[in-house]
Amino acid sequence: MTKDWEHTTYPAATEPAAAEAAPPPVKDSAPAGERGVREPARRRRGPGPFALIVLPGLVTFTGVVAFLTLTGGLGTESTPDPKPGQSDVSNVDASYVPWLRRATAHCAGVTPALLAAHIDQLSEWQDDSASLSERGIARFTEADWRIWGRDDDGNGSSSPHDTVDAIMALGRRDCSLAQKVTALRTKGVVNGDVADLTLAAYTAGVDEVSKAGKVPVPARAFVSEVKKRLPRYDALVRQNPDQDSGRISGALLRPPVTTLTVTSPFGSRTHPLTKVTKLHTGVDFGAPRGAQVSAAREGRVEFSGMTSAYGYRVVIDHGTIGGKRLQTTYSHLSVLQVSAGQNVSTGDPVGLVGSTGLSTGPHLHFEVLLDGQYTDPVPWLTDGG
Repeated sequence: MTKDWEHTTYPAATEPAAAEAAPPPVKDSAPAGERGVREPARRRRGPGPFALIVLPGLVTFTGVVAFLTLTGGLGTESTPDPKPGQSDVSNVDASYVPWLRRATAHCAGVTPALLAAHIDQLSEWQDDSASLSERGIARFTEADWRIWGRDDDGNGSSSPHDTVDAIMALGRRDCSLAQKVTALRTKGVVNGDVADLTLAAYTAGVDEVSKAGKVPVPARAFVSEVKKRLPRYDALVRQNPDQDSGRISGALLRPPVTTLTVTSPFGSRTHPLTKVTKLHTGVDFGAPRGAQVSAAREGRVEFSGMTSAYGYRVVIDHGTIGGKRLQTTYSHLSVLQVSAGQNVSTGDPVGLVGSTGLSTGPHLHFEVLLDGQYTDPVPWLTDGG
């Protein structure tokens, strides 16, 4: 029978426990010479349910919480979930979306998002590589670059380290593979999604895809990794909708200078002075010093003044068009002819061409921003006044 520890009554320690067996002798740890007569050991009540069940759990839980807090596994503040499509899209600037569209414009089966995901899988959009033979964000070998590489942004050089050139080159390569696997599928040689077959042909070769009749086993992991990245780039492309090559229908702009001689187009380039390769956020129009610069559309002057890089600069806010805010900028001016807060009409003078700021000679650096995103200005411009 189990003894009820909670209700057992024990004799006082001063009374002899005659009815019970004598307790076992207790070892006296006192030093010799100090040992005396010890009282019989008092029998203690056994632990209750709290000590047996609840207390060990509390101790364990407290220890786990303390460990997670010290190691950083337990945050002190809650972090909101990222918005759909916004996780990891920082690997690529949204200003490259028009180039992704251009690279896949005539390619069935390869979308801008797929091309972006392909680049992400190859390099995470990073130019650095441990391999000496594979260069740039698209990891081109020298031999492959001779086949696919071009000077697509018109900056005077063709380089796998030029982001725009690399995007366009990989787009050409992927589109060529898509055409080949589509032909094989039409003949009944292979089965499967064109995008998957294209990625498989990239990593394993068209012949291996043809032999397997589908995505071959060695290529499946690569295809899977690219497809995992696809949703975030689908979101990026949706966040930067097609603008008919950068233009909202009905939102044409008047040329800011009389002659539209492009000396440096929109896109990635190496700055002639800083030698830094990055996005050229506008287009440079060659013009003589003192040539008239006019407002491309009616609006309100948001800024007019000197800046370190752009020199004398004017920014005009044209309001909301098609639900998006439209702005134009005019930089490297020699003279300012408007002030901040001033309203202007299409064709009104805003300044004169110059070479102030970081500039190698007289020209107009002209930008178009749609909801804060730089876009190629050329498609926005009309042919006349």
